[in-house]
Amino acid sequence: MARAWGASRTGVVVGLALALSACASTPSGLLQAVATVPGTDKVDMLTATTRASSTEPGVLYNGERGRGVSFSNIVVSLPPGREAGTIQLPRAAPGNPATDFTVSSATSLRRTDLPRWFASAGGRKRRAFIFVHGFNTPFDRAVFRFAQLAHDSDANAAPILFSWPSRGHLLDYRLDLDNASYSRSDLADVLSMAASSPAVGEVVILAHSMGGWLAVEALKQVALKQGGIPRKISNLILASPDLDVGVFRRQVEDMGPRRPQITIFASQNDRALQLSQFLARGATRLGAIDLSREEYQDQLGGLSGITVVDMSAIRAGDRINHDTYASSPEIVRLIGDRLIEGQVITDSDVTGTATAVETLGSAAGLLITAPIRVFDAATTR
Repeated sequence: MARAWGASRTGVVVGLALALSACASTPSGLLQAVATVPGTDKVDMLTATTRASSTEPGVLYNGERGRGVSFSNIVVSLPPGREAGTIQLPRAAPGNPATDFTVSSATSLRRTDLPRWFASAGGRKRRAFIFVHGFNTPFDRAVFRFAQLAHDSDANAAPILFSWPSRGHLLDYRLDLDNASYSRSDLADVLSMAASSPAVGEVVILAHSMGGWLAVEALKQVALKQGGIPRKISNLILASPDLDVGVFRRQVEDMGPRRPQITIFASQNDRALQLSQFLARGATRLGAIDLSREEYQDQLGGLSGITVVDMSAIRAGDRINHDTYASSPEIVRLIGDRLIEGQVITDSDVTGTATAVETLGSAAGLLITAPIRVFDAATTR
């Protein structure tokens, strides 16, 4: 019986690995600058990375560790007529701006250049929107994903990508985790720098997958160093966080009472987190919990300022269900209309969304089999 179960589990892992690796076959060199064409939209972002610089054209930064943080100003061009939640990756570098996501400019910045960038990019609300990507993510994919998310959420904020040295290979899970740990102090520094800038009035963080662990660790480090998290850091959004549930509770407790509102997007159908659970020797990841189960209610119960949005009923994007937070137009809209605006998602928000999506049916590219569920950890028992 044990041998049969082991073989079955190995088969599941192999299947998940093949499905995940099938999503990664895109060319390199996609960040070569291309002249813009009429009708495209632009996302002007700041990037801060602990990756090593690359000499390969159009790569900019690779999966090796750099020394310190490197800053760049990258402008991404999005093709006209695209649907929200989609990324049109070029089939060959550098791509066609009329049909593909491309880069129109990429300029290295010094740390002393950042106050001027914050002042010019913050907009009327002086808000910074910081994105931390997850496991198995090369630099160019992180740039394009964040451009899509910032654009589709219609965020009135200065977009800032923090990119750590993910190797961009499925079998480098352990090394990716080490490289995320390597970047913890640098992310803490970037967060503190943004919060201390006179040009920034509010900081919202969105972290995906393994980036969730990194973001929570960095915030904990800021809290321990400063006696609490700066009030400007108002909202932390954890999308499919690849993080042990018990570890998360301890991290939040270590932050103390002065911490941001935390929203967790979770799905029990996240196949990437199923693979991560296997690699973590059976520990369920925070982004895959089922809060109808008493064990998870006990682990998160009583934590104030934490909301869990269960997206298990949503089908959007590919069959992995790991990027639903960005590929579902409705979830992206919730992020932009509510969370980046500094508000909290409630049952009334998602009930209306679920009804609208069910009415739209297949025209929205989604299938909802049950309402999205929202849990307030402070009242969950």
